[in-house]
Amino acid sequence: MEEELEQRRSRDVIKIVLFGPESTGKTTLAQMLAKHYNTQWVPEYMREYLQKKWDEQQETCQPHDLLPIARGQMAIENLKEAKASKYLFCDTNLLELVVYSRAYYNEFVDQVLLKHALKAQYDLYFLTYIDVPWVEDDLRDRPEDRDEMFARFKKALDDNHLPYRILEGVLQQRLEMAIKIIDQLKK
Repeated sequence: MEEELEQRRSRDVIKIVLFGPESTGKTTLAQMLAKHYNTQWVPEYMREYLQKKWDEQQETCQPHDLLPIARGQMAIENLKEAKASKYLFCDTNLLELVVYSRAYYNEFVDQVLLKHALKAQYDLYFLTYIDVPWVEDDLRDRPEDRDEMFARFKKALDDNHLPYRILEGVLQQRLEMAIKIIDQLKK
């Protein structure tokens, strides 16, 4: 089962993660970047999993859901990486699950999840700032905690010495800034 959490890096693809609190434009930006660079993007499996759970059972995420979500996320990422050309844009990763686990479950993190989150490698993280309007839906639940959540995401990157750039402003500004940064990457 643990092998399902392994990240595969079989090709010379630059992996970039859109990382940050909910409702900060990660999905839209991942889609736009993939379109711009004519490549693949990895959707957030947690959203699909939890929406189905909510629709069918009216239940929210529990700690026991995190490993199945992590396995689903890595399965999609590994599949998309095999099809990507030069870049792969990930709308979240396992480290994001770690941040949410700590925030929602009194600092609890499953050690298997943590191990694989820290083992996975990405070339760059785009940390999305909270200066865009909150968009409510069935799953989003903490609009008043955006500052705290942003600080948690930034701390995770800083504590693990991961390469990141903060994206701020309206969507078009974020897209233009991201493209400028990506075009300067060398691999």
